[in-house]
Amino acid sequence: MAVCVNKIVGRAVGLVVGLLVAVMPMMAGATRDNLNIKRGEQLFAAVCRAQTTPVSFVYNGVSYRGLGKLRSESRNIVDAPDKRHATLVYSLDNNARVRVEAAFCKEYGQIEYTVWFENIGQEPTGVLEQVKSADFDLAGSRPVVRGCLGDHVNKYAPYEIDLLKDTASFRSDGGRATHVNFPYFDLVHGDGGTLIALGWAGTWQADFIARGKGVHFSAQNCNDFRSVLMPGEAVRTAMVVMLPYSGRNADDATNLWREWFQKYNMPRANANGDPIEPFVTTPFASDTGLPNSDGSISERFYTWKRTLERIVYERLRPDFRWFDAGWYFDPEGRTVPTNWWGTVGSWELDTVKWPNRSLRESNEACHKAGMKVLTWFEPERVTNVDALVRNYGYNAEWAISNGRGVITNDIGNPDCLRWTLSRIVKMMDENAIDLFREDNNSDPGTTWPLMDKRQQEKTQLPRTGITENKAIQGHYALWDSILAYCAGNGKCTFIDNCASGGGRNDIESLRRSIPFMRSDADRTTSALRLSMSSTFNKWVPFHGASTKETAHELDPAERGGTPIYVTRASWLPVYNMSMRFTHDETLDYDKIRFALNEWRQYSYLLTKDFYVLTPYHSHDDTSGWTVFAYHDREADKSIVQAFRQEKCEQEKYTVRLPYAKRGIRYRLTDEDTKESTVIDGEMLQTEGFAITLGSPKASAIFSLTLEN
Repeated sequence: MAVCVNKIVGRAVGLVVGLLVAVMPMMAGATRDNLNIKRGEQLFAAVCRAQTTPVSFVYNGVSYRGLGKLRSESRNIVDAPDKRHATLVYSLDNNARVRVEAAFCKEYGQIEYTVWFENIGQEPTGVLEQVKSADFDLAGSRPVVRGCLGDHVNKYAPYEIDLLKDTASFRSDGGRATHVNFPYFDLVHGDGGTLIALGWAGTWQADFIARGKGVHFSAQNCNDFRSVLMPGEAVRTAMVVMLPYSGRNADDATNLWREWFQKYNMPRANANGDPIEPFVTTPFASDTGLPNSDGSISERFYTWKRTLERIVYERLRPDFRWFDAGWYFDPEGRTVPTNWWGTVGSWELDTVKWPNRSLRESNEACHKAGMKVLTWFEPERVTNVDALVRNYGYNAEWAISNGRGVITNDIGNPDCLRWTLSRIVKMMDENAIDLFREDNNSDPGTTWPLMDKRQQEKTQLPRTGITENKAIQGHYALWDSILAYCAGNGKCTFIDNCASGGGRNDIESLRRSIPFMRSDADRTTSALRLSMSSTFNKWVPFHGASTKETAHELDPAERGGTPIYVTRASWLPVYNMSMRFTHDETLDYDKIRFALNEWRQYSYLLTKDFYVLTPYHSHDDTSGWTVFAYHDREADKSIVQAFRQEKCEQEKYTVRLPYAKRGIRYRLTDEDTKESTVIDGEMLQTEGFAITLGSPKASAIFSLTLEN
């Protein structure tokens, strides 16, 4: 029986991007017991050998598996101290060539590759179809694939599939890669495994089938692609990332991935290459006293100052002011009172809300107070095309409408990309914006095929999938251009990544960005937040959630301030405060300061090794305990977060710490009571320690340090 995982609800750069990002200097070399660098070398060698390059396709009716049938044009392998990079070019025919870009990380044994198909001739190529980004076998008995599903309906629910009993198939057709399904996989096989991720922000499919003494893995992007390439056109596969490891332990695999990801996959804070440290954000929009329909649509030139002054006075200064949707004129050049969603596309500041230089002045005041400013854009979607053409120089041919209210901005078109980029950079430059936040509140998978159809009718040639492929190339190119502008102007060289929450968290997007909010749904309950953390944290170590608890996503935060139980359930490297600083007369500033300072005290540990010490629970299950641990391997220091949920009848829970070392004595301290005890590492591993919380919806924090 095949397990097709599509919808399971609650179960279960030089500057920016090279194939490998520069090493973060603060981190020592990898020393983990489960490193399998030799296997990584073998995989890299297979990618670089034409006969075993792990891709397949059909061209002009001829099937190719690997590139052994093609004539090699050039082969360039560069060996640097920390990595090996290969560019391999093959001739497909007089018009078409294939280029492979591959890299090997010597420290971790991680490999990656992307395959390009390019028309270098003067006429259309033959038909390219059935392109597999990956198509190869991995040896090893007892194959299992484990991971989590995507955002939206699946809320990052986990799965584990025994491939000797079932095949596993994952498919995403909406055009936002990590809604519903999630292109990250832990494939366990033999005496180890391979962590796999697909770097593609659009549609994709991945399949795992036990075969012989191993498992066959195949993947595609631009689902059902079938097209010729016009002169000068190039299309590409997903970037395939693989990190082999030894042993079958899930925690060891998780933490190898988290360490590699932060050292080599994350963007940097600035043009100097400094690492991104945990940080705090807050919007001012909840504190305007005006009706707010989400985003920053209620903010005005006269609403920000009292909020800024109050948070500075109360010693609650965040690192970022969050300026969200609703700041722009609509395509007719009119102010937008409520409908931010239906009026995007102009990217022209609403000077009714923000006359003269008032927005820049507010942002410069934030800078003076020690804060940066991030601003929301949605460049892949437009509205009211006729008005955009009339008022803002837009070209109607760039708009792809599905006839049901969604109009995609075709940034795969170079002219459209230039127009869109210029609007964004102009707004950021004129208003002293430090960081670009991107959203996408529609499924472009419903529109891209319509542009394909237009092109097919015009050329009388197959063009299925061409619009998507060029659009995702445009998506990455837009980000790279924005980051290059930011690097050249002293701004942040990373992006806040959002697509109705967690829709665009593919690994290549995360080379340029961080999900400041991993899900829109994460603006609701602490139970959902804890559930998501137990799975999403394993794959994306640096991200954020909300710090409020409400029944609905857009409900304002609780009067008086968020309870400590909820703020602790929100501990992630990005801490997002949202409250009415001056319009809630009951706000308990001492409680808010305590919660923020507590997070700041331990935030550096939230990027370290991560352990889930309790069984998974779904977003709507509040009957048990949730316990997490974050462990700094170098310092042998950790924290344990324990939560007795709302309907949990069990007042005591015993947790074992798998990372505690035998023969080492530790001091375990309850950070609420300051009571401590000295305990042997072997006992922490085997017998554990009991946590008692006398009432439901209670939490505790324990620190674990070496005893001198």
